[in-house]
Amino acid sequence: MTDHTPSDYIGHVLRASTNGFDFGTRGNEINVQHSFGSFVLAQVAGDDPSTCYAVGLIYAIRIADDPFVRELVMATEVSASTLMDQRKNRLVPIETLVLNVGYVYEDGTIVQSMPPRPPLSLTEVHLMPPDWVMAFVRKQDFFRLVLNAGEVPSDDLVAAAVRYAAQFFTDEAERRAFLVSCGRQVARLLTGDLRRLGHVVELIRP
Repeated sequence: MTDHTPSDYIGHVLRASTNGFDFGTRGNEINVQHSFGSFVLAQVAGDDPSTCYAVGLIYAIRIADDPFVRELVMATEVSASTLMDQRKNRLVPIETLVLNVGYVYEDGTIVQSMPPRPPLSLTEVHLMPPDWVMAFVRKQDFFRLVLNAGEVPSDDLVAAAVRYAAQFFTDEAERRAFLVSCGRQVARLLTGDLRRLGHVVELIRP
């Protein structure tokens, strides 16, 4: 894991707890990797010897409306140019929900547990750099946090996170070894629920 500050900004924190946080993004700034299962970072509150970031997984994306959107929905005919203007030029708010699965320090220390403190409101949120993602997922202890989280589609989220991380392993042998390791970890955690285990493994399978 390289020692650098994340730079791929995707929003600001709206509300937060140690379990997770929600952040807002303008509709015209949504990133192609700003999707279900993406790994994101937000600096936690307080002073640390080395900057600490909460690591989270996006588990829901909500696109809010406003009075103008309601008017367009009720209109009988809406021009293509009006729709394009609404989507690209107006500040359509997007709210994204994140489940915390660990925290990392800029010096490379990784902990797969709830962060010590949540990020403050208006803290910048960044996509996790690919090398940080690869370092984080070499252990899959965070699967337990996801599978035990009641407020998220946990099975689908584990699989989406695995697929998201797998894209950064450019070496085919490394990618396969990573996927096998993930499958084994899921098997250990869901050994008592074979139907659920089979579903998750099927979702992970390339």
